[in-house]
Amino acid sequence: MKKELCFLFLLVGVLSVAKAGDQPFPIVKISNGIIQATLYLPDTNLGFYRGTRFDWSGVIPELIYKGHQYHGEWFTEHDPLAHDGIVGPVEEFNPLGFEHTAIGDAFVKIGVGSLIKPDEKPYTFHRRYAFADRGHWHVKTGKQQVDFTHVLNTAAYAYVYKKTIQLPDGAAKMMLTHSLENKGDEVIETRVYNHNFFVIDKEPTGPGYRITLPRDTLYPIGAKGIDDIVRLDGNEISFLRGLKRGEQAYFADLGGGQPVDYDITVRNVKSGAGVKITGDRPISKMVFWSSPTTVCPEPYVYIRVAPGQTFSWTITYEYTSSNQ
Repeated sequence: MKKELCFLFLLVGVLSVAKAGDQPFPIVKISNGIIQATLYLPDTNLGFYRGTRFDWSGVIPELIYKGHQYHGEWFTEHDPLAHDGIVGPVEEFNPLGFEHTAIGDAFVKIGVGSLIKPDEKPYTFHRRYAFADRGHWHVKTGKQQVDFTHVLNTAAYAYVYKKTIQLPDGAAKMMLTHSLENKGDEVIETRVYNHNFFVIDKEPTGPGYRITLPRDTLYPIGAKGIDDIVRLDGNEISFLRGLKRGEQAYFADLGGGQPVDYDITVRNVKSGAGVKITGDRPISKMVFWSSPTTVCPEPYVYIRVAPGQTFSWTITYEYTSSNQ
């Protein structure tokens, strides 16, 4: 397999280019007549996101329901190579094989490719790693969905990763359907989380937001900002005030170290826009983080795939408006 990224686009939907400043970014727009969404497409040279942290697929800068906007840029300057230069309900996988990889050899990030381990320092998501192999991206677009496939062939961790973003008929919903087929020699064991960069109706982080978590997420392990910036009342997070520049609210694991149901709601109580997020796999770790400009429940899913096997999971977003 060639090391450069390749793409296969079946243009049933609308493929175009967006611009931020002077930089063009390939995009596609989809709609089911109820929800309209814009997606950035993976591209080695022109992609909105080309970093080594997040999965390159499913980057959504705009999703609109009943005039409400759910995502958008939460930073003042954009760097496509930055670890967090990304928007939307984007996902990150824990690295594969990093601890056992020799300096100068490659480890794997699903949805990114294989990366060079430069030294003996521990893996950190904010570090920029050099690519050994970007793998191959295949993208198929339709009126209501986009299918992403990332294929990576390495000696140990070879895989076919598929992700579909779909707006189903007649529903105020978006579905993220995933599958990971292990084509290599080693067991793939990792966790994936969705960062959910919400910027609902451009509301800055503060008392305008309410976050409802699974009922058994009652244990604020590793809390930062509690009773100053945020309050945890049972299974609801509310903000006591707006965040100043450089501040954050953070919970390392609201599940108390135990799996919890995949059931989260985020609401902008000022505009009436809300979203309920459910999944068909349990949350193995429930993280919450927010900066002054974005609110991010971060549910993790545990993945274990033996060679020759496939693991699948689905996340569903159901959008609401108090004015409906």
